[in-house]
Amino acid sequence: MPARTKTTTRATARSSAPVAEPTEAGLPPETGSSEASADVPAGATSRTANGRTEAGHSANGSGGATGAHGSRATGSGPGNRLVIVESPAKAKTIAGYLGPGWQVESSIGHIRDLPRSAADVPAAHKGKPWARLGVDVDNDFEPLYIVTPDKKPQVSKLKALVKDASELYLATDEDREGEAIAWHLLQTLKPTVPVKRMVFHEITPQAIQRAVDNPRDIDKNLVNAQETRRILDRLYGYEVSPVLWKKVMPRLSAGRVQSVATRILVERERARMRFHSAEYWNIEGLFGATVARQAWSGADGTPGSGPDGPGAGSIRGDGVEKTPLPATLIALNGNRIATGRDFSPTGQLVSSGVTRLDEATARSLAERLADAAFTVRSVETKPYRRSPYPPFMTSTLQQEAGRKLRFSSQRTMQVAQRLYENGYITYMRTDSTNLSKTALTAARAQAASLYGPEYVPARPRTYAKKVKNAQEAHEAIRPAGDHFRTPGEVRGELDVDSYRLYELIWQRTVASQMADARGTSATIRLGATSSAGEDAEFSASGKVITFPGFLRAYVEGADDPDAELEDRERRLPDVRQGDPLTTRSLTPRGHTTSPPARFTEASLVKTLEELGIGRPSTYASIIGTIQDRGYVWKKGSALVPSFVAFAVVGLLEDHFTRLVDYRFTATMEDDLDDIAAGTAASTDWLTRFYFGTGDGTDPAADGLKHLVNERLGEIDAREVNSIPLGETDDGTLLVVRVGRYGPYVQHGERRASVPDDLAPDELTVDKALGLLAAPSGDRMLGIDPASGATITAKAGRFGPYVTTDTDPPRTSSLLRGMSLETLTLDDAVRLLTLPRILGAGDDGEEVTAQNGRYGPYVKKGAESRSLESEDQLFTVTLDEALALLSQPKARGRRQAAQSPPLRELGTDPASGKPMVVREGRFGPYVTDGETNASLRKGDTVETITDERAAELLADRRARGPATAKRPARGTAKAGTAKTGPKTTKAKPDTAKSGTAKSGTAKTGTAKTGTAKTGTARSKTARTVTDDGGGSDGSDDSGSSSSSGTRRTD
Repeated sequence: MPARTKTTTRATARSSAPVAEPTEAGLPPETGSSEASADVPAGATSRTANGRTEAGHSANGSGGATGAHGSRATGSGPGNRLVIVESPAKAKTIAGYLGPGWQVESSIGHIRDLPRSAADVPAAHKGKPWARLGVDVDNDFEPLYIVTPDKKPQVSKLKALVKDASELYLATDEDREGEAIAWHLLQTLKPTVPVKRMVFHEITPQAIQRAVDNPRDIDKNLVNAQETRRILDRLYGYEVSPVLWKKVMPRLSAGRVQSVATRILVERERARMRFHSAEYWNIEGLFGATVARQAWSGADGTPGSGPDGPGAGSIRGDGVEKTPLPATLIALNGNRIATGRDFSPTGQLVSSGVTRLDEATARSLAERLADAAFTVRSVETKPYRRSPYPPFMTSTLQQEAGRKLRFSSQRTMQVAQRLYENGYITYMRTDSTNLSKTALTAARAQAASLYGPEYVPARPRTYAKKVKNAQEAHEAIRPAGDHFRTPGEVRGELDVDSYRLYELIWQRTVASQMADARGTSATIRLGATSSAGEDAEFSASGKVITFPGFLRAYVEGADDPDAELEDRERRLPDVRQGDPLTTRSLTPRGHTTSPPARFTEASLVKTLEELGIGRPSTYASIIGTIQDRGYVWKKGSALVPSFVAFAVVGLLEDHFTRLVDYRFTATMEDDLDDIAAGTAASTDWLTRFYFGTGDGTDPAADGLKHLVNERLGEIDAREVNSIPLGETDDGTLLVVRVGRYGPYVQHGERRASVPDDLAPDELTVDKALGLLAAPSGDRMLGIDPASGATITAKAGRFGPYVTTDTDPPRTSSLLRGMSLETLTLDDAVRLLTLPRILGAGDDGEEVTAQNGRYGPYVKKGAESRSLESEDQLFTVTLDEALALLSQPKARGRRQAAQSPPLRELGTDPASGKPMVVREGRFGPYVTDGETNASLRKGDTVETITDERAAELLADRRARGPATAKRPARGTAKAGTAKTGPKTTKAKPDTAKSGTAKSGTAKTGTAKTGTAKTGTARSKTARTVTDDGGGSDGSDDSGSSSSSGTRRTD
C-alpha cells in the first residue's frame, strides 16, 4: 500500500470544500487543501495539512433540499434520504416531522473514541510506547480511534442503511460534540452518496424544515477543537492519574477540570477548619406609633409621594397607625454596633470604631432603655427599581434548578435533554442569552396577553454577554416554537420533573421581556437616651412594590433563603421625623459568626463559570465524577470534600501546582476556544502543553511529560496522605492519615478510624482525641463449651468479628443485625459454626451454608444461591438447599428484589412509581422498579429522604444504562477456560483512525473475557481512561442520557 503522507503541522483554520458528485468509483474527486497527499488510494483516508483525516468526501450544503413548510419536510429528488441523529428519542421526534422517503436513525452517541484499555488497542499498535495513551505524541498527536465495542452493532446497522440511501443528512447537535459525532460518522460510514450537514437548535416542524432547506458543511474548526480537548484530557488523565495510584490509593483520577473543581471544594473546607467563631450580641426592638394619623399613600399609590413628603397624599383610613415597627440597634454613643462582618475568620474583632456587645452588656443596656422615650429621628425614602434576569443558558439553568427545584446538575441536564428531544425547549447546551426575533415576539406577546400591555416595555430587551467559545448554540434556552405553550398547556403531557423544569424555563423566558418592577424603599432611624445617659440608635428598613413588573412571572431563587426576602415587601408604619414611639419590647439577641458556607452544586457551577474554568456543557458530568471518585459527598445539598480529596489536592498543589492553578486552567480554556475559532493551531498548542517549550518563558514550559517524570520520585507518599489537625496539650501533632482502607487519626502510636459521615471541619483536635480515647471494642465473651477456647469480639478494619485464641484462630464476621455491645457468647458460638456443613448431594459433593461479602448463601461446588435472610444460615436444611440450588440463578439486583425492602419511600416524581431501599450485592440502593441507584457516602437507609432518593435515581438515569459486558458474537462466554475454535477477524479501517483492526486484535476470539483480555487482572482494573478511571469522568466523560452517551468538553 502506498505510504501515508505525514504532515508536521495542523492549519490554523480550515476551509470546507464543496461536495462533488460521486464518481464512477463511488468517491468524489480529491478536494480541499493543496497539501493533501495525492498518493492516497481510493477509499482510504488521508491526513490533510490540517492534521485531520478525510475520507475523500465532505458534508456540504450545495444542492440543499427544498420543500414546503409545515409538519412534513420534503427534499428534492427521489430515493430514500437517511437522517442520522445522536439519540433514539430525538430520532423518533424528527421522524414524525419528515414526510415519505425519509428514514431517521440514531448513532446512540459517539461511535468512535480513543481506546479505553490496552485490550482495546489494535494489534498493529500494541507495544508502541504511545499505545497506552491512544495518542501518537511523536506524530503530531495523531489520535488512535476505534469503534467502541458496544457501538459495533449500531455501526453495522448504519452502514447497511447508508448503502440503500440516496442522500445522507448528518443531523447531530450544533455544538462541538455534535460536530465531532457527525465527522466520525462520515469517517466510519464512508458514504458514496451526497452528504449534508443539517443543524437546528429546536425540534419543531418549522425548524426541521429550515434545516432541510439550509444544510451546511461540517465545521472543521469545531471538530478540531473537540479532538484537541479529547487529546488534552487523555494526556492529562493518563499521565497524572497513575501518580495518584502510586502515592495515594488505586482507582483515583485526575482531570483538567475535575481536579480544579475538587481544589475549590477543599479550599473552602480548609477555610472552615481554620475558622473560629466569635460571639456578639444585639438588641431587637418592637415599637409602635403614638400619633393619631390617617394612613397615607401618594397620588400614584407610592408612600411619601405627596407634595409634603412622607405622610402627604390621599387619605386611606383613620386612627392610630397599627403596623408595628421592628428595628435593630445599630449605634451606641455614636459608635456602630459590631456585626458578623466586623470579625476575622479567626474570631478577632478587626473593625475599628465599633462597639462589641456581649450578653451581659446587651441585657443591661436593654434594661436601661426600657423606660426611655423613643422618637423618630429620620425617614428616608428612595425609588426602588429592579430589572428582569436574562433567559437561561446552561450554567444559569443548572444553578436555578438547583436552588428552586433542588435538582442536581445531572438531573437538570437529563430532564432538559428529554424536553429538547421531545420538542418542548430549544437546545440546552448554550452559552448565549440571546433570543431570536421570533422568540422575542412570542415572549412579548405572551406577557402582554397574560399580564397586560403595561407589563411589556416599549422595546424588546437584549442581554449582552461575552461568549468566548462561539461554537456553542447561538440562542438561550427557551420554550420551543414560534408560539410558546404555557405550562398549563403541557402539564398533561409531561412527567413531574419535566413539567417543573419547563415551567421554570417558560417563566424565565417570558419574564426576561417584561417591564421592571418598581416601588419605594424606606429607612427609618429612631433613638433614645438610656437611664445612664447613653445614646442608642435603632434602624428599620422596608420596601413597598407598587408595580411588580416581571415579578408577576418570575422570582429568582437563592442558595441563602434569606436572600429571597429581597423580592418580598416589608411595609413600615407611616411615621414622620419627631414622632414619639411606644416601646413594645426590647430583646437581646446573641449571634455567632458562621464559617464560609460549603458549596452547593449551584454555587460551584457559578464559581467555575466566574473563574472561566470548564464549559457549561461539562459542569454536570464534572460534579458527578468528583462524587463517583469519592472526592466529594453530599450533606443535604452541600458538597463535602473527603480526606482523600485533601490528599489528592495537596499532592497536586505541592508537586503539580500549575495543573490546578485557576488562572492557568482558565487560560487553557481560552486557548481551546481559539482553536475552535480557527485562530490557533492545535498541534502546536498540544506540543507546548505536553513537551514544553524548553525556554522556561511559557506557563507550560516544562511540559506535562517532563513534569510527571521529574516529580514522581520526589513525592513522599506518607507526607501527602497526612493532614495536620493541630497540636495536643503536650505539644505533639495530631494528624489524619489517608490509608488504604480509609482515613484514620493518629497520635503517636495510637490510631482510630474516622467515621464515614464525619465532615473534615467537624474533626477537631478534641473530636479526634475522643475517637482515640474510645474503647477499642474488644470484648471477651467467654469460653467455647465445645473447644475450651476463649472467644473475643473485636472491631476490625472490615467490620466487627469474633475470634478464638487458638492457633490458628477461628474467626467469623458479625451478621448485619448484631453489634459488639450486645453480642452474647451463644451468638458467637453460633457464628463460629459457619460455614455450616449441611450434607452432601447425590453426587457426593458437599453442601454448605455460608455468610459472605454480599450476604448469606448456600454453596455446592461452583454453584451458589443467596438466602433470603441471615437467620436461614442456621435453619436451612440439606433438602431446602438442594431445592434452591436446582433453581435458575437470579442475577444482579433481581435477586435482592425478592427480599423485603429495607425501607419504603414515597413516589418518584419522574416515573410516578414508589421508591424503596433494598440491599444489593454492593450495598443498599434505592429503586423505583425501573432504575437502581446505589446510596452514596453520607446516605444511610435510616435517614435518606424522598427528595434525596429521587435525586439519586435522576442522576443514575442521566448517566444512561450500564454497559453490559458481553462476549463478542461468535465467542464463548467471557471467563470460560475453553472455547470453540471459531474466530472473527477484525476488518481494516482507516489509516488515520488507526483502526486497521478496530477494537482489539483478537476481537471475537475464543479468549475474549478471559484473563488475557485483562478483565480479571488488576492491570486492566487500573487502566484508566482520560480522567484516570471510568470514562474521563471529569472533562469529557460526558453526560449520558437514555439516548446514549454524549461526550462533553
